[in-house]
Amino acid sequence: MASREVLQYRSASWRVVRAAGWLFIAAYVVWTVLPILIMFLSSLKNLLDAFRLPPVGDWAGIVKLFEFKPTFAHYVTLFTDDHFSTYFLNSIICALGSAAVSVVLGAMAAYSLSRIDFRGKSDLFFWIISTRMAPVVAVLVPLFTIFRLVHLNGTLPGLIVAYTTFNLPFAIWILTGFFDNVPFAIEEAAMVDGCTRLQALRSILPLVAPGIAAFLVLCVLFAWNDFIFASIIGSGGAKTLPPATSALVQPQNIQWGKIMAAGVLTTLPMMLLGLVIRRYMVTGLTMGAVRE
Repeated sequence: MASREVLQYRSASWRVVRAAGWLFIAAYVVWTVLPILIMFLSSLKNLLDAFRLPPVGDWAGIVKLFEFKPTFAHYVTLFTDDHFSTYFLNSIICALGSAAVSVVLGAMAAYSLSRIDFRGKSDLFFWIISTRMAPVVAVLVPLFTIFRLVHLNGTLPGLIVAYTTFNLPFAIWILTGFFDNVPFAIEEAAMVDGCTRLQALRSILPLVAPGIAAFLVLCVLFAWNDFIFASIIGSGGAKTLPPATSALVQPQNIQWGKIMAAGVLTTLPMMLLGLVIRRYMVTGLTMGAVRE
């Protein structure tokens, strides 16, 4: 009888814990998705519909938030009058360019650190990752001064170099763990067959491809969402979506409709990218977690 009472108590406690867990998940989903939904709906509303709210306490009136005539006027204005097509293209070029340079250089450096033993290797590795620990504002002024001397301010190559400065140490640190997880016997077999060191590296790249893809996405996210570098170093001819969106907030007028539309343009590509490669992201980020 006592054991049955204990089982019933544990069963009741488990149901309470499970219900609390589901409530937390539901609240978290609402907290996360609701702002995105409001932003998307507001981008399709005119100014009158956007500020039409139900009275306080009228929960039945919430359905009125979804009663409006959709319009794409805000999106059309962004691309025709505010040059957002240029800013969108700049964001793509900077994000993909920085990610590609960081992955190529980072993969070669990480492979060297993983396969070659030399004096001071651990110190060099720590120095590389320590450069990533510095906050962006700490290196912004020196980078701005250097870029001004070489005429890279306000250019897309300058912005790509600035992003690579922060992405490359992170790439070396992460990709070294991926290469450490690949048995050296595979490269030895390739070199016994007559392959060079570079050809042996190419032979194991498919094994670390999920990890490289995962880091590639992280680089793209960092460059795509960056505001400080794009505002200071990229000001002028290399403006991207985040600073272009902030420019819509003016002292005399805050253009809410266009701000919401610009938010959708900035958020949607990264959300779609995450949904497309989410399986590879999980595989890649857990590749170096277990050592054999």
